[in-house]
Amino acid sequence: MIQSLLIANRGEIACRIIRTARQMGIRTVAVYSDADAQALHVRLADQAVHIGPSAARESYLVGDKIIAAAKDTGAEAIHPGYGFLSENAEFAQSVIDAGLVWVGPRPASITAMGLKDAAKQLMQAAGVPVTPGYMGENQDPAFLAGQAAQIGYPVLIKAVAGGGGKGMRRVDSAADFADALASCQREAAASFGNDHVLIEKYILSPRHIEVQVFGDSHGDVVHLFERDCSLQRRHQKVIEEAPAPGMDAATRAELCAAAVRAAKAVDYVGAGTIEFIADASEGLRADRIWFMEMNTRLQVEHPVTEEITGVDLVEWQLRVASGEPLPLRQDELEIHGWAMEARLYAEDPAAGFLPSIGTLEHLRLSEELRIDTGVEEGGAVSPFYDPMIAKIIATGDTRDEAIAALADGIDDTEVWPVRTNAGFLGRLLAHPDFIAGQVDTGLIGREGEALVQPPAPDLDELREVAASLCGSSGSDPWSAALGLRMGAPPRAQARLVDDSGTVHVVDLAEVEAEEPSREVLVFDSGFARRYTLERVEGGLHHSAADGAILSPMPGKIIAVEVTQGQQVAKGQKLLTLEAMKMEHTLTAPFDGTVVELTATPGAQVQVEALLAQIAES
Repeated sequence: MIQSLLIANRGEIACRIIRTARQMGIRTVAVYSDADAQALHVRLADQAVHIGPSAARESYLVGDKIIAAAKDTGAEAIHPGYGFLSENAEFAQSVIDAGLVWVGPRPASITAMGLKDAAKQLMQAAGVPVTPGYMGENQDPAFLAGQAAQIGYPVLIKAVAGGGGKGMRRVDSAADFADALASCQREAAASFGNDHVLIEKYILSPRHIEVQVFGDSHGDVVHLFERDCSLQRRHQKVIEEAPAPGMDAATRAELCAAAVRAAKAVDYVGAGTIEFIADASEGLRADRIWFMEMNTRLQVEHPVTEEITGVDLVEWQLRVASGEPLPLRQDELEIHGWAMEARLYAEDPAAGFLPSIGTLEHLRLSEELRIDTGVEEGGAVSPFYDPMIAKIIATGDTRDEAIAALADGIDDTEVWPVRTNAGFLGRLLAHPDFIAGQVDTGLIGREGEALVQPPAPDLDELREVAASLCGSSGSDPWSAALGLRMGAPPRAQARLVDDSGTVHVVDLAEVEAEEPSREVLVFDSGFARRYTLERVEGGLHHSAADGAILSPMPGKIIAVEVTQGQQVAKGQKLLTLEAMKMEHTLTAPFDGTVVELTATPGAQVQVEALLAQIAES
C-alpha cells in the first residue's frame, strides 16, 4: 500500500483526498500557490510545499514543480484530483518516469480518450453507439459550416480537447455558426491549448447520463451504476443524482454494459466516467442513448455514487494504484436509496451568473448533510480558480426524500458578502419538472429569470430588520432622525435600504426595541440580503442603471463589439471579458449611445474598472 501521497490539486478535491488518505494511514503532502498560502487543504495535509505564483499556469499546471515537490518530501505517489493536470497524459508519464506512482489511468488510456473525435471513432469500433456528427481533421470554417448544414441544425460545436463545459457552443442556425465557432475556438485554445473542434447533432430533449466505471491492473472492470447530470447551465453541471430517474433495469443493464466495453477498449485502470447523451423525448431507451466522451479521472459528482453504493472511490483509487485488485466484484455492487449533489458556487445568478470573489466573512453550511468543501469562514474566493465553495450532498430511501433533504441543506446555507447560487439551487429543487423527474439539459435556459430573482421581503422580515437597525420608535435616536419633517412631529418610520439599493419604508409603531445594529443579514431559502438604514449608506450603491459598464472581476478583454458614439439596444453585446477560465459577455443595460469606451482588445482590467459608458436615449 502507498505510504505517502502528494495531492497535485487544491480546494475541495484536495481536502476530499486528504480525508480518505488519513483514514487509511497515508501521509499527505499538499502543494499551494501564493493565493492558497492560507487555504484549508494546506493546513489539513501533513506537509505542504509552495509551488509558485497564483496563476495556475505558473503553479498547479507546472508538472516539473509538482514532481520535484513529491521527490523533495519523499512522497511515493501523486494523485491529480480533477481538473488541472488530471487528464494530461504527458504529465502522467512524467510521474511514472520519475519512479513515482500515478494514481490514475495509464497514459495511453488518457491519450486514447483525451480527444473527443478519436475517442468516438474508438468507441464505434468497440460497439458503443455514438452521436451523429463530424469528427474529422478539416478545421476550415467554411467546411465546418457545410458539415453543420449537412448534419442539420441545431448542432453542438465542441472542443476536441474540452471538458467542464468549456469550448462548447449550441448553434441553432447557419447565420450564427461563424461567431459561435470563433468563440468556441478562442475558449478552447485558452483553456486547453488546442482549438480543434468537432460538430455533432444537438439532441432537442437531451438528458446527460453517465456511468461510473473502475478498472484494476489485473484486467477487471466494473461499473458502479449511473448518475443523471441533466441539470446544467452552459453545459456545466449544477445538480447531479444517482440513480437516474426513469431508468428501468433493462436499460440500465445495457447502458452499463456499454460503459464497461468502452473502458475495456482502452485497457482502463482506475476511476473513470463514460458520459452518454439520451434523447428523452420518449423516456429513457437504450436505442436512444449515445456515447459522448470519457473522463479519465475522478468526477466532481462522484459523491452521489459513493452514497448509493457505500464505496469510497478515493480509497479504491489508492488501492488499485498500489497494485491491489478491485475490492468488490460486479455482483457484489448494489444500489441503495437515492443521492443528490448540488454545487454551491460563488456567483451571482441575478447578474448573469458572473463569478463573485472576496472574503467569506460569514459562512454557514448544513450540519446535517455531507459537505465536501475546501474553504471555511474567513477564507477567500480567489479570481484565479474555479469558484466552487462546496458540494452539498443529500441522501434518502427515495428520490423524494433526497430532494427534501437537499432542499433543507440549501435553506441552511448562509454566505456573505460573496454571492452564491444557493437560492437558484433551491428554486431548481422545487421546480415541478425536476420533482417529477422530467428534466433535460435545457430546463435552466428555458426558465431563465424565474430561477434567479430573489423573493420580495415580507412585512415580518422588514419589521424584524427595522427592530435590529433602529430599535423602538420612541426611544432610539436613529428612528427619530430618519423621520424628521420640517414644521411637523417626527414620523415613526424607518427607511431600510437593501444591497440592491431598494428602499423599504417600515412603520415603527409596532416594532419592539432591540440593541441597534449598523447592518442586518437575512437568509431566505438560499437568497441573501443585507439591510442598512438609508441614512448610513443611502446613495452609495452602484448599479448599471446609470449606464456605467464596469468589469465584474479582474480579467482580459478579448473582444469589443461596439465603437464610441454607436447606438445600442438593451441587451446588445458590448464586449467579452475572459476571467476565471470562462468568457463573460457584458451587455447594454438599456437603449442608448456609447458615449465613452475605454475597453480595448487584449487589455488586462481590474475589478470595477470602467469599460464603457452608455447614455440612455
